[in-house]
Amino acid sequence: MIVVSGLSGSGKTVALRTLEDLDYYCVDNLPSALMPAFVSAVSQDSVAVHPRLAVGVDVRNRRQDLDRLPGILADLASSGIDYRLLFLDTRDDVLLKRYSESRRRHPLSIDGVALADAIVQERKLLRPMQAIADKVIDTSDINVHQLRRLVITEMGQKSGSMTLLFESFAYRRGVPPDADFVFDARALPNPHWNPSLRPLSGKDAVVREWLEQQPDVERFRTDVAGFLDNWLPRFESEGRSYVTICIGCTGGRHRSVYLAERLAEHCRERYRQVLSYHREME
Repeated sequence: MIVVSGLSGSGKTVALRTLEDLDYYCVDNLPSALMPAFVSAVSQDSVAVHPRLAVGVDVRNRRQDLDRLPGILADLASSGIDYRLLFLDTRDDVLLKRYSESRRRHPLSIDGVALADAIVQERKLLRPMQAIADKVIDTSDINVHQLRRLVITEMGQKSGSMTLLFESFAYRRGVPPDADFVFDARALPNPHWNPSLRPLSGKDAVVREWLEQQPDVERFRTDVAGFLDNWLPRFESEGRSYVTICIGCTGGRHRSVYLAERLAEHCRERYRQVLSYHREME
C-alpha cells in the first residue's frame, strides 16, 4: 500500500492517478480511522483480492484522525501489510501562485482565513506525516509530466522490471524533454485530411483501420518495433529502470497516438509494465 499525503496543491491528485495507471486500487480522502477496514475489505477479501493499494490522506481528514495515522500504519505493518508513505511538498510562493491561477479554495481557508495563513496551518498539521514519510518529493519546480515520471520510478515500479512509457506528442508544441527515444511520424499518410476522421483520434477504431491500410504506416511500425526489440534488452541489462519512447506527428492526435498504442501493445508481450500517455489529448 502507498499512502499519498502532502500539501493541498502539491500534486497529490496527479500522483494518485499515476498510481492508478500502475494498477493500484486508489481511494482519495479516505478517513484514516477507516483505513484498516478498507485494507481488509479490498486486499484480503477471498472474492476480490487486490494486492496493490494507494490511499490519499491530507488535511481534509479530521485532526484526530491525522494524529492517529502513524499508529494505524504501525498496526497495519505488524499485521503483514507493506506500506510506503509518499509526501508531496511545495514552496509557499508556488502554492500561492497555483491557487491564484486555478481559483480553487484551500480546504482550510474558511471563516475568513487568508490563503497564506491556511498554508501555514496546513504545514503544522502535516508535519508529523512528513517526518515519517519514506519519500518526500518537492514539486515546486517540476511539471505534471515530470511528477508522473518521479512517481513511476520512485514508487510504482514492480521489482525486477523496466518500465516503458510510450508518449505521443505534437511537434508544434515541442519534443517532450524527458524523451529517451524520439520517432518522427510526420512523413506518414495523415488522417487529418479526411474530413470524417479529422475530429477523431488514433484510438478510434475507424482511424486505426484507415492507418492499418497504409503500407508505409505498417512498415514504420514494424521497423520501430524491431529497433526496440533489439535495443531495449540492452538498456534493461544495464540496469535502466525507466525508458520513455516518444512518437510525434503534426497535431499529436492521429498517427502518433495510433503508433504509441500499437507499440505499447507489442511491448506488453515482453515487459510487465508498459504505459501509454497522449500529451495533446490529456
